[in-house]
Amino acid sequence: MKSLFKYSSIFAFLLLAFACGNADDDVNLDINFGDGLGKGEPVDDCLNFEESDLILSIQEQYTTLPGKVSILFKVSDTNGSPVAGLTANQFTIYEQGRNDECFNTISSSESYARISPNSQIFNANTILVLDLSNSVLSSSLDELKTASVSFVNNVMPTTTEESYKMAIYWFDGEDGLHLLNDLTSSKQELVAAIDSITDDISNDPSTDLYGAVIESTDIAEDLLKESIKNEVIGAASVVVFTDGTDQASRYTKEAALKKVNDVSANISFFTIGLGAEIDTQILSDIGKTYSVFAGNAEELENTFNDISLKISERANSFYLFEYCSPKRDGSGDNNLVIQLTDGNRQGAVQTKFSADGFTGGCE
Repeated sequence: MKSLFKYSSIFAFLLLAFACGNADDDVNLDINFGDGLGKGEPVDDCLNFEESDLILSIQEQYTTLPGKVSILFKVSDTNGSPVAGLTANQFTIYEQGRNDECFNTISSSESYARISPNSQIFNANTILVLDLSNSVLSSSLDELKTASVSFVNNVMPTTTEESYKMAIYWFDGEDGLHLLNDLTSSKQELVAAIDSITDDISNDPSTDLYGAVIESTDIAEDLLKESIKNEVIGAASVVVFTDGTDQASRYTKEAALKKVNDVSANISFFTIGLGAEIDTQILSDIGKTYSVFAGNAEELENTFNDISLKISERANSFYLFEYCSPKRDGSGDNNLVIQLTDGNRQGAVQTKFSADGFTGGCE
């Protein structure tokens, strides 16, 4: 039976958090994208580790009988840049029981240590929002489609994984986003949707940029709420492309920026601007995570690739590390340290787990 550490109480309190606003005692399930240790702690001095070059930020942890320990964490360097592509053999496990003065190394092979698919407790959703107003359709549609397909291919995993999904919307001057393709884990479906865009798709040549930002943020928030309902930690990336400024004047810049700045830290914002008519300051403010600008349509694919790399790195810097502990029922709470070595860089984090009910037979 899987025993999530405090999950039931966390989600019960979370409902109160939504209802009661930002009181000091609200529960915060925001992903730790900074340089903190999340739910982890600094490593005990008895291990004599060198100063960390890498930060392991624990997002959640749980145990599964007969003896498996699972830790979801994000890896970044000391500048906050995500670290992707790590493998299980780069991690060393140390445990400290009640009879240990310091920590003992746990054999990775004997404990079946592995990096597991994290879809059971984490998902990453991307919302791609395309400006298909008249200026784009008449002058840079082919380049935009090529760049968007490249973006999908770079962000979505090579093999279909349910924990990574994308939806595509578009906007013109009308009030409301248009759905091009609903949230899916199918790369082929997304590419087919992009290929289906024609130059007569829009009936309104204006640009409702601020409305598109507000509505796409609402969609991202709804996705996070759905993740919470399913007892899954969720992250979302909103990517907005435009070649101009807001012309519809339906919503204000202040309303759009307030929407972006007031949301959960689990939502990242990226913007891609094209041409000379964009307002780079506004797009940088909206794309508070990362913004990039193309001087002409020929540069679009490179700028989309730049953004896709940032999104992919963030999503793939989350790891579900699992191993079978040698601790057994009756040992109580045990301290755990996970150390990561990546070339000449290293980092570690400490936490604890309960071995209640643990027996042999874990694989």
